[in-house]
Amino acid sequence: MRIGTLIVGAVAALLPLTSLAAVVTPNDIIPRPAQVSVVKGVFRLPSQATYFIKGDGSTLANYLSDEKEKFTPAQKASKADLLFEITGGKGENYTLEITPKQVKIKAPTAAGAFYGLQTLLQMAELPGSDGIACGKVSDAPRFPYRGMMVDVSRHFRSPEFLKKQIDAMAKMKLNRMHLHLTDAAGWRMEIDKYPRLTEFAAWRPEAKWQDWADNGAKYCESTRPGAYGGFYTKQQMRDLVKYAADRNITIIPEIEVPGHSKEVTSAYPELSCSGKPYVDEDLCIGKEKTFEFLEDVLTEVMDVFPSAHIHIGGDEASKRGWRDCPDCKARMEKEGLKNVDELQSYAIHRVEEFVNSKGRDIIGWDEILEGGLAPNATVMSWRGTEGGLKSIAAGHDVIMTPGEFCYIDYCQDAPFKEPISIGGYTPLKKVYSYEPLDSSISADKAHHLLGVQANLWAEYIPTDEHAEYMYYPRTMAIAEIGWSTPEKNYDDFLRRALSLTERLDSLGYNAFDLKNEFGERKESLAPVRHKAIGKKVTYNKKWADPYPGTQEATLVDGVRGGWTYGGNKRWQGFFSDFDVVLDMGEVTPLNSIAIDFMQAPGAWVHLPEKVEFELSDNGVDFTPLETVWSEVDPYYPKILMKDYVVTPAPDTKARYIRIKANRIKRPDGSACLFTDEIIVN
Repeated sequence: MRIGTLIVGAVAALLPLTSLAAVVTPNDIIPRPAQVSVVKGVFRLPSQATYFIKGDGSTLANYLSDEKEKFTPAQKASKADLLFEITGGKGENYTLEITPKQVKIKAPTAAGAFYGLQTLLQMAELPGSDGIACGKVSDAPRFPYRGMMVDVSRHFRSPEFLKKQIDAMAKMKLNRMHLHLTDAAGWRMEIDKYPRLTEFAAWRPEAKWQDWADNGAKYCESTRPGAYGGFYTKQQMRDLVKYAADRNITIIPEIEVPGHSKEVTSAYPELSCSGKPYVDEDLCIGKEKTFEFLEDVLTEVMDVFPSAHIHIGGDEASKRGWRDCPDCKARMEKEGLKNVDELQSYAIHRVEEFVNSKGRDIIGWDEILEGGLAPNATVMSWRGTEGGLKSIAAGHDVIMTPGEFCYIDYCQDAPFKEPISIGGYTPLKKVYSYEPLDSSISADKAHHLLGVQANLWAEYIPTDEHAEYMYYPRTMAIAEIGWSTPEKNYDDFLRRALSLTERLDSLGYNAFDLKNEFGERKESLAPVRHKAIGKKVTYNKKWADPYPGTQEATLVDGVRGGWTYGGNKRWQGFFSDFDVVLDMGEVTPLNSIAIDFMQAPGAWVHLPEKVEFELSDNGVDFTPLETVWSEVDPYYPKILMKDYVVTPAPDTKARYIRIKANRIKRPDGSACLFTDEIIVN
């Protein structure tokens, strides 16, 4: 249980630190420490602090050496501003004893001592800090895995950018950087045995991901003028691994298997089912050459990355080519596999056996559950929490990263004021509300929940500045979920997030302007009253099963949807055209009829081109009332909502109202429709 501030700083903790110079307490930082007591006295960290380390603190010494403009070794423990005592053992826990003349940080490991130092530094560096309240902190992380994913495939990020984010992660006590190194958009790591991966598959003619996808998703030679992309040399990666390790962060590389591999099958078509470039997005599971390739690549990857886990992807394999591929059919027959799901499972199992033979374990997205889970695999649950909960119950380790809470490529504020995104709306408050330890997880299985991770996919995030804008402050919420006890107080967290965001801004990060947050769609904040509430709706075309809203009640419950179609069940989705009949119960005067639809093209959600309104007294014979056209560019890239409204002529009456809307046809398939309420007055 958290022990609150006792004396000094009690008032300051209630106010933003920027309002006036204040003595800072451990209750002002992110993540919130487990136990805090405060006594009289203030410690002020010198601009050039001295330190002394007792025990095995080599990585800590490396970090302090890197920060030599701030820290200098002391000759004696008694003369040091900071005294580190590393007692030996395991764990990331620490105690912090703050007196006016010295701070003592005691921990069983250098990692714990490092986190104690980060607690101290964050207090010293927060805007408005006028010293640190004396007292004691006893702290330990709730979960061992606290991660942040960087998608460098869609848009290459420099090693310097990655180091900058590692520095921010360290401040928040995050300890895993998941590097999404390979995907159809580009291969990002030097592989000696397969040079075409970085000569060709790491480059494309277009800088913007959407432009590249619209123009056929073709790659180009690195020597082509204007080629966009890049890759990391092995030496760059080794340097990054060490930089991260000195900050107690493990880098976990991801090499996608078997889907999201169009860059591989285009550079080396012999690894595909068709044998042709630009045809197959999945590796051919029937060919032995595929597994030779994977073992060669993973051998080189594991030589660079010492992480206990190697991420092998496993998500969203289309499996299309496998169904008609003679090699895949032969593999299925030989191995006794009944379907392509089991063929994928065969591939994951085989890759896992190889990785295990090198003393490592695999992580895979929750699709690796399909066809049977590999025995030692850790599941990264992203399609909600169901896959993760199922895996925990079966005794497998799990990292929770459900899209509803942990996908921070969605808008964090009102979409009309935000950069273009893939869609959705995940504000800081929503991220912070997530509780990974579901009540269904039994006490004897809880240790299989390793932790949480924030994921930032970069299709619509071309620049480093935009990436930082999306990471911060939402990653702060993931950090606190992963480290602190489950009790939550959003208002208090917001106070602390505002201060830490201001600190990041001062260090040159491009964080979201949290203090000027617009917030949720105003129409969704209060019920709307109208004549159709509670009336019967007949669906001539049923809603999409994944997006039922509240089923038959959705369109007449008086509740409008927010900025996203997911999560709160206020929006109802359709993978077909829209066709409903509203029964008002009796012939009713009609002054206006309205229905709104959503547009979020990044998620294949588009406004209908037109909406048709028809009236009837008997529910069988309908008379056209009016057709309302969209007049909005169907590919306008930002999220928006449009009301389709008709105002019938005076004295118009009807019992039944039929509303029809057609999906637009995208070049790559049909769009989805989302609507939330039929409003009749």
